[in-house]
Amino acid sequence: MPTREQQEESTVVIKNYRHHNHPTHNYDTCSICYTRPGMPLVPPLNFAMIASGVYRSGHPNKQNFAFLRKLKLKTILYFAMEDYPPEMQHFVEVEGIEVLHYRTEGNKEPFIEVNPEDISHALVKLLDRRSHPVLIHCLKGKHRIGCVIGCLRKIQSWSMTSIFDEYRKFAGTKVLADQEFIETFDHDLVPYNPKYRPNWL
Repeated sequence: MPTREQQEESTVVIKNYRHHNHPTHNYDTCSICYTRPGMPLVPPLNFAMIASGVYRSGHPNKQNFAFLRKLKLKTILYFAMEDYPPEMQHFVEVEGIEVLHYRTEGNKEPFIEVNPEDISHALVKLLDRRSHPVLIHCLKGKHRIGCVIGCLRKIQSWSMTSIFDEYRKFAGTKVLADQEFIETFDHDLVPYNPKYRPNWL
């Protein structure tokens, strides 16, 4: 197990946008927001509903914005080192979405692992219905998000077999470091507020 000094340090960057930032935004004339009438709604890569009001995916792009707008998202949890590209930045500003950016790499043996404090922080958000609807995504919606969802399923009392079956459904192959992280994560220490827990917990 890597020491704290060996782990990649991670910082949570929180940006809270309000709709009044774009009070007269015209979707029909915006080159980023405009969607031709009759075009099908396209979800992001590896999109799925985790539970009522909670969704997962890979990194959205312009083709996914009309679909995401239908979800009426309040919050996005983003796990990656990279900043948002301009189009995604524009989308969250126009829609007034709170973005929590966890600057973290995936688990990579032997020296880099996801910061458990980041996972715990994200789970507190996921388990607060005031943040819903919420989307959690990384770049491909596989390993980093698989770790977060695996830890969430532990809080929901899923069996480890079911947790890893779901992990493989999105990741394709099981990463040993991710499996060890999920198995050893102490979900009892996640300080969520029971007063605001969702109905499915």
